[in-house]
Amino acid sequence: QVQLVESGGGLVQAGGSLRLSCAASGRTFSSYSMGWFRQPPGKEREFVATISRSGGITYSADSVKGRFTISRDNAKNTVYLQMNSLKPEDTAVYYCAARVGLTSVRIGEYEFWGQGTQVTVSS
Repeated sequence: QVQLVESGGGLVQAGGSLRLSCAASGRTFSSYSMGWFRQPPGKEREFVATISRSGGITYSADSVKGRFTISRDNAKNTVYLQMNSLKPEDTAVYYCAARVGLTSVRIGEYEFWGQGTQVTVSS
């Protein structure tokens, strides 16, 4: 089992930046590949980015490539999502998730989820 708690969301103007954090507790953090997902208002949850257990492999959705960066610090049991050049369409609840095994873009392959943090980008 692993417990995940996101933080760092808030209200920001378009073009601004935010850094989300996801703190993990429980079993060894480095055993899990991690992912960030988001759910815009009235829409389904979607993949944002994923990172491997060591942090050596990352992959991001086309919609955020070049603007968002996923990283992790296994010594701090934390995964981050640095979000730059934010757009109003990035407004969503952002969730971190963990899975045992390789990275994945599929929501259904993640076993553990945080409660989410709201990001609102104003135009």
